[in-house]
Amino acid sequence: MKMSFRLGRSNLIFIIISGIGGLVLSLTGLSIGWMIGTLIVAGILSLLNPKLIRGLHREKGLEGYWLRTGQLLLGIEIGQQINLSVINVLTQGWLTITAMILISIILSLASGFVLFHFSKTDLITSLYGTTPGGLSSMLGIAADVGANVAIVSIIQTMRVILVEGTIPVTVSAWSGLGSGKAVVSGVAATLNPVTAAGLIFAVVIAASGALAGKKLRMPAPWLLGSMLGVGIAQALTGLIAGKNLPIWWPHDLIIVAQLMIGASVGARLNRKMFAGVARTVVMGLLGSLGLMAAMFLCALLVTDVTGIDPVTSILAFSPGGIDVMAVTSVVLHANSTFVVAVQVLRVLAICIILPPFFSLMARHQKHSEQQTKVSSG
Repeated sequence: MKMSFRLGRSNLIFIIISGIGGLVLSLTGLSIGWMIGTLIVAGILSLLNPKLIRGLHREKGLEGYWLRTGQLLLGIEIGQQINLSVINVLTQGWLTITAMILISIILSLASGFVLFHFSKTDLITSLYGTTPGGLSSMLGIAADVGANVAIVSIIQTMRVILVEGTIPVTVSAWSGLGSGKAVVSGVAATLNPVTAAGLIFAVVIAASGALAGKKLRMPAPWLLGSMLGVGIAQALTGLIAGKNLPIWWPHDLIIVAQLMIGASVGARLNRKMFAGVARTVVMGLLGSLGLMAAMFLCALLVTDVTGIDPVTSILAFSPGGIDVMAVTSVVLHANSTFVVAVQVLRVLAICIILPPFFSLMARHQKHSEQQTKVSSG
């Protein structure tokens, strides 16, 4: 017990040191800067292993509860987005939204298979690397299922930077810059007994969902189970009481989640993971560009068919950055409810549907390889 406590305390020091990189990168305005910066510093420290950080984590990385806690916080954050507004948008434009989500899933799967075919990356890593389910979510799940987190983080980061660095600028130039301060928030910001009780309730529900997901052998149960638990509770509260759960949810909590996930993933990096990475990066970049261009054209098609304004459509169906797309929609006076609803539904659909599918494919591939070895032997 004392050994575990000492190691946990050392892990915390490692997370704080790595978090300096997150702080620096967050100053650039990149939405997931906290996690990417933390991951980069943690990865460099893990690869170089200087005397300064020796003993702060084991060879396999940080203790598992750091990643699980980060996943739990992230699951609560995403789960809170499932409210009456999202449900109303889904019922009104379900056919268009479903079609676009399916197209994005099909395109990401195709991109993953291309990456697998033309690089030395294994199939499960290729699929998690190219799936636009949110960088934090995909890294959290990939770390649990044994994918090469170095490759996944590189490809996912490239996609997020491409999308967040080009789409807001493009639509801003298209429509003219908006004015005013954008505020996107769907949770209670004021701390009082009711919202504090709401937070405790959300944590209990999230933990219960995570444990249920673990029993059901759900991939990354601490993320997906908590997300589903809080999402169901939020939706039911909205339907019964007509309003969202009153939860005190300070923005710092999602920063803490990014620090924990980033440091946990970075601490697992080793030099073997970067073997043949150059070709993988090039193919991943091309795949990200192709997916972004395809979804841009699909968004314009949606505008032509449904009459939704092009700025709203482009922001809604862009493959990445819920918060950045939401803020951009508010600034440009687009339909921010539609943008947030579609982005959240895409992440939910991908996180719920694809991980079990990927696990099944991985088992099938492993079984096929074993049979090939037996027959050749």
